[in-house]
Amino acid sequence: MTPEEQSDLTQPIGIIAGNRSLPLVFAQQARKMGAAKIVAVAFDKETDPKLADLVDETVWIKVGQLGKLISAFTERKVRRCVMLGQIAPRNLFDVRPDLRGVSLLLRLKEKNAHSIFGGIADELAKEGVELIEATPWLRPIMAPAGLRLGPELSEGESADVRFGFRIAKEISRLEIGQTVVVKDGTVLAVEGFEGTDKSLLRGGELAGKDGGAVAVKVTKENHDMRFDVPCIGPGTVETCATAGIRVLALEASRNLILEQEEVGKLAKRRKVTVVTTTGAPLG
Repeated sequence: MTPEEQSDLTQPIGIIAGNRSLPLVFAQQARKMGAAKIVAVAFDKETDPKLADLVDETVWIKVGQLGKLISAFTERKVRRCVMLGQIAPRNLFDVRPDLRGVSLLLRLKEKNAHSIFGGIADELAKEGVELIEATPWLRPIMAPAGLRLGPELSEGESADVRFGFRIAKEISRLEIGQTVVVKDGTVLAVEGFEGTDKSLLRGGELAGKDGGAVAVKVTKENHDMRFDVPCIGPGTVETCATAGIRVLALEASRNLILEQEEVGKLAKRRKVTVVTTTGAPLG
C-alpha cells in the first residue's frame, strides 16, 4: 500500500449501515487503520445498536429518509462514505420515503437494488459526498484463492463446484441472485428475493435425506462493490450444516469471511467444507 493509499484510509469516513455484523467489522477495521472520524447512519429496526460503540457519531433514521441520510454526512463534513449490511426485504416494501426519497423513486425506470443504490450515490454526489467501495479497509478479510476450511472435497463435489460456479455466474448476470445449490450436476435451488440462507435451506431439502449438495456463491460481472460486499460467517456455515449442504464454495477474492477462525472450527466440526474457487479445477 502506497503512502497516498494509507493516507486515504485515515480520512473521515461515513457508514450507511444496514443489518448484520458487516458494518461493525468495517468500523473496527477503519479504526485499526487510523480513520480520523467515523460517522454512521443507522436504520431503525435494522442496524445493530452495538455499532454506536465503535464509531464517533451515530445518526438514526428510518428507511427512506434520504434527505436526513445526506445531511448526516454534510453537516459533519464527511465527504466519503461506504454502504454496508442489508435492509430486510419486507422493510423495502414498507418504506415511507421523505420528499427527496420520493423524487428519486419517481425518476427511476427500474426499481431494483442496483438502480436504487445508484440513485442514492448520485444524490450524495450532488451534495459533495462520494459513495466509495469499502474493500480497501476490508481486504485483509477477503477470502483468497486456494482457501479450504473443513474436509477435502471428493471428485464429484469438485465437479459440482465448477458446474455451480458457471450457473451462478449466469443467474447473477440476469440479476436474479448470486448463489445456487447443486447436486450431481443438477440445479436444486437458485437464490431469488428470499436471500441466501433461505435458498440454502430450500436447496438442501431438495437434495434428499442423504444431503450432499454443493452451494456456490459468486459476484456478477462488473459487480459494484459499493452497493454489495458478499460475505459469509459462522451463521452461513451453520445454515449449510442444518440444510445438509456439504460444500460452500465462494468466488475467490470477491467474498468476505467474517470470523474466519470460528468458521474454520465450525466447518471442521459440522463437516461442511468452505472453499474458494475461480471456476477452474480445484487443487
